[in-house]
Amino acid sequence: MSLIERLSVYADCEQEVQRYKWIESEKAGHDLGEVAIRRWVKEHWWGYLRARWLEHLQGRRFWVELDRGDFGLLQREFHDDSLLLDRILDRLKDGQENLDIILWAHAWNIPIDSVLSILEALDINSRRLAYRFDA
Repeated sequence: MSLIERLSVYADCEQEVQRYKWIESEKAGHDLGEVAIRRWVKEHWWGYLRARWLEHLQGRRFWVELDRGDFGLLQREFHDDSLLLDRILDRLKDGQENLDIILWAHAWNIPIDSVLSILEALDINSRRLAYRFDA
């Protein structure tokens, strides 16, 4: 059994932000500084965080800022609904929210009890972290 590396969302994010700032500054021909950082936060933070959260739930990467009990949750649960879970995860990766998924399930006549059970276990709305700017 291999040890799972413990990673920091904020440390990894800082590398992403710096890459984005460099690329955008190169395009602009000058250092955009905090303007680029704030733009990244506005345009990419929630998607970035959601991707890390899904990695954590899948047991692929352990992110120290995320709930320890959530790590690998998807490997332990929903074996009977793995196809439905995959479809819901695809929608979450695309940035959809609970209501979008419920409407999708309703439109396709998917048993709502199964959908709600998965959404309640994932509890996406309580899994939000604020971006930390350096003081």
